[in-house]
Amino acid sequence: MGQVVVTLNSRTYRLECNEGEESHLAELAEYIGAHVEEMRRKFGQVGDDRLILMAALVVTDELWALRADVENLRAQLAEARRDKSASDENARSIESQLFAKIGEAAVRLEGLNSRITENPGGGH
Repeated sequence: MGQVVVTLNSRTYRLECNEGEESHLAELAEYIGAHVEEMRRKFGQVGDDRLILMAALVVTDELWALRADVENLRAQLAEARRDKSASDENARSIESQLFAKIGEAAVRLEGLNSRITENPGGGH
């Protein structure tokens, strides 16, 4: 079992974590600590519990904003996929029409070639 020592608002806390998670836990605590320090500068020494609660609310607000951003990006991705699918279908339709026109042109050219071959002088 790993351990990390964290200091928030001049108080030291010993936290346990899974082996290998120490540096991640320390980073998280440092992030919260920066918010606690910001709250202490803004509001003064209003007590550890209140400062940590206010910092937690700020971090939770950041999390909720990021979650909304992720949902928005997911919606945009789904729309882009739908648009791509519609574009792909449109491209297939245009390609099919193009092949049909090329086929028609080939038939007409073969007909012209046959007439030219059958009547090399052109009747003049």
